Order: sequence, then structure tokens, then C-alpha cells
Amino acid sequence: MAVSSRQVQNKRDSNGVLTGKPGTVYDVNIKYNSPEGKKTYSKKGFATKKEATQHEAEMKTKLANPVYTPVASAQGKQTVKDYMEEWVEIHGKANLRPSTFASYKGYIKNHIVPNIGHVQLNQLSPAMLDNMFQKMFDSGLSNSSVRYAQRIMSVALEHARKYHYIEHNAARDVITKFGKQGKTPDPYTIEQMQDFMSKVIGTEWEMPVMLAGMYGLRMSEILGLRWQNVDLEKGTFGVVEQLPFNLPAGTKEVAEMAPTKSNDRILPITDLTRPYFEQAKNLQERRKELTAAAGTPYYDNDLVISKPDGAPYRRDVVSNNFGQLVRHLEMPHIRFHDLRHTAATNMHQLTGDFYTVGEILGHTLKGIGMSLGISTNLEAVTAQYVDVRLERKKSVLDVYHKALHPPKDDGEKKQGDGGKEEKPKKKSSDIEL
Repeated sequence: MAVSSRQVQNKRDSNGVLTGKPGTVYDVNIKYNSPEGKKTYSKKGFATKKEATQHEAEMKTKLANPVYTPVASAQGKQTVKDYMEEWVEIHGKANLRPSTFASYKGYIKNHIVPNIGHVQLNQLSPAMLDNMFQKMFDSGLSNSSVRYAQRIMSVALEHARKYHYIEHNAARDVITKFGKQGKTPDPYTIEQMQDFMSKVIGTEWEMPVMLAGMYGLRMSEILGLRWQNVDLEKGTFGVVEQLPFNLPAGTKEVAEMAPTKSNDRILPITDLTRPYFEQAKNLQERRKELTAAAGTPYYDNDLVISKPDGAPYRRDVVSNNFGQLVRHLEMPHIRFHDLRHTAATNMHQLTGDFYTVGEILGHTLKGIGMSLGISTNLEAVTAQYVDVRLERKKSVLDVYHKALHPPKDDGEKKQGDGGKEEKPKKKSSDIEL
């Protein structure tokens, strides 16, 4: 008989949780023919005979297919904790960015393991995951945080299914309604970006805001940009490395930068951004001279963006201080990363050339299409866009940068009260980078 019953001292309920009470469980044992000869498939511990019978019927159909591979029962018996911790180490280091890897590990340690870490991998059910998500909601976690845990479990369990550790991906069948994600701040318009840049001129924020809002660089790429990758004579700079993730507090010198996703990304320095680079270079040279004269240390990391003593900035500090800056300047709320979205949106709206915009941002064609919510059909890309050369990038950037810095009209003056030329407003006090 394929389905058999037996008595146990500690029966599990329908969610796979031990009840501490004796009872009857049901096992499935099926003999079948495979290309390697006769084999036996078994799965034990069903809470009801109905569940065992349904599983028997499903497996007989699958085992009759010569290409079907049964699950590896030994691997399926490991706990969720053991599987997730091993999976994130193997999968994460090879496939995830350092920040995402650290985030996955944190969620597994703080949310997944405490709730379902004790459960046997092949006993994990959608109901258990729904129960975990509800506990996360009850603890005060946001919708996006709980959704992130579901995403991690879905990816990890899908790998387990492909490895034949489990039969089904339980995370695909949850019934929890996560609702809409928190609204991403709208990117700045051309006029808002002009207003913002006018308020940070002459401050420590001028160069970072320019690189993020006019080129779409990521924060780590900005903080890791070195002068050795800037060629003012040729008018180009390379986004080929970035600041290492999770830089320790108090770091003064960076021995080695981390690679970027697109390590061959060369961008043009336009006529309108050249002054930013030149001013930043001159400011650093003057700082080196003054610190040397004062006998104070200067940590020459060759960074384009650095503290006055040459030491690197930390991403979390810049992110937090940027929020204060935006509030202080009474600008619409955005995160620093939204300056990247601003550059992408404005370049696309001005030129319609989403392929070149993607190359400037270091995105794939599919990635930039998804970011902008437009078609990713390769047939829509003309031949001139397939091989994006520096000239094409410069053309797109020139259009955007000229929109931000329109030519001056010498015959037109701003009029204030009494027809006199209006005096410039006092600049807002600097917020430290």
C-alpha cells in the first residue's frame, strides 16, 4: 500500500508545528521505474490521510515522467535556519552586492530564523510564512520591510526547489496582502533641480549634487571617485570603482576601492560641468597646501569628494545629512538616491534616448526601461543606439546640462522693487556633508 499509517508520540499539526501530543501520521511510499532502474520514493509525516493520498496521486503522475527528478530527502530534512544561513553565504557572496548581502543576512538573522528557523525545510508551508509575516506586521515593521522578507524567502526557496530539496516553493503560495509600497519621492523637475543647485553653490554639497543630479551617479560611486580616473585634458572620467560598503567609522585611508557593476563606464565632462571639476581640484590643492603649512595631517586618498583632511565620507552619514539639507533648504523631500532618478527622468524626457541614458547610468537596457516605466522591446532601439559611443553620451548629457544651465541673456535683468536690479538672496547656511 502506498499510504500507510503509524503512531507517533509527538504529532505535528497541519502547519508542521509539534503539538506535544501523540497521534496518527501517514507516510507515502511509491515504487517506480527510472532510467537507472527500480527506485522507491517516500515522504513521511502527513497530518491527515487526505493530504497523504493527494500527495501520492501527484507524485505518481510526476514519477511517471522520465525527466522528473525526485527531491533529495536528506537535504529537505535540514531546518530552515541551516538552509538559509548556508544559502545566503554561498549565493550572497557570489551574486549580491555587498549592501544587499548584508541586508539579506540581517533579515534572516533577525526575522526569519526567530520565527521559522526550527521548521524542517520540506515541512515549511505557506501558512507558516503567512503567520511569520503577520507577526512582523504586529511588531511594527513597515509593509515594505515585510515584503522584503517575503522576497528573500521566495528567492531562497526557489533555489531549494531547483536543487530538488523541496517539492514546492511555499513563498509563492502565501495569501498575505502586502498592499502598495511606500511612495517613492518624485524626481525633481528641471526647475526644481536648478533651484536646488543654486542653493548648494559654494558648499560641500555642490560637487556631490552635481554628480548625482546631472550624471546620475550612485552615492558609493561618487564617494569613491578618484582623480586618477578623471582626465580633464581628454574631458572624460571613469566610473570604474566605488567606496567599499560599510566603511568603519573613523577611517582615514582607504587601501582599496570596490569594483562597480559596470567597470567600463566612461563619461564625458561637458563644458558646463568642467568648472565643477576644476573648482573641486583647485580647492583640494589649496587645502593640501594649508594643512602642510599648519603641520596637520592630510590623508591623500586621491578622492574627488573628501573631508577637508582628505579622509573619505561614509555613506550613512552623507545620507542622513542630506535629509537635513533638504529640510533646511525647504526643498521637496527626496533621498540622495532620488537625484539619480532625477537625472534619468530628465535626460529621458528631453531626449527620448533611453538606451543611451541607461549607458550613462550604468544600467542594462531592460533595467533603464523598467526604471522609467517604458518599453524594453529591443526592436524599438535603432541601430545607432546599440553601440553607444562617447559622442552619443555627450550629446544626451549636453542637452540635459544646457537645460539646467540656460545661456545668459545679457540684455535682461531681474527687476526688483523700484526697477532696480534685485540683489541676490543670502545663501542658506551650509549643512555639513
